Amino acid sequence: MSPLLVILMGSKSDLPFAKKIAEAAQPFGFEVVMRIASAHKTAAHALKLLQQYETDTRPKVYITIAGRSNALSGFTDGAVLAPVIACPPYSEAFSGADIFSSLRMPSGIAPAVVLEPANAALLAAKIIAVADPEMREAVKAYQAKMQKDILTDDQEIQTL
Repeated sequence: MSPLLVILMGSKSDLPFAKKIAEAAQPFGFEVVMRIASAHKTAAHALKLLQQYETDTRPKVYITIAGRSNALSGFTDGAVLAPVIACPPYSEAFSGADIFSSLRMPSGIAPAVVLEPANAALLAAKIIAVADPEMREAVKAYQAKMQKDILTDDQEIQTL
């Protein structure tokens, strides 16, 4: 059974960002599910979803996408045992991601914060890889490809 990656968005406007994470997670063999729930507007719905995924015994990681006031990441982290990665979306209003509400969590609430969608997927894979040999090999293959690409680029510019 594949490890589970739950991408939880605060609103539908986060879908393009969520799709980038889901695409980046493909090489690692996750089963990816994308859901929408707001810690502010639909707390009961969010909690019901989290409880549903927590009953799934597979290894899992949650990636939360919420801007402005990122209660979703803290809410999720407080409700689940699996690791949570906050990946706030880009915002024109802040000339980048509004990261302060993702960084300042109360005591006992500790989601990781990663700004790049592909890197959030990679961190999720590395978390699972600690105890999953197949995921470890997938991470190794990903890193080897990244290294090969850099070396190829270096060779290419030598001929310019």
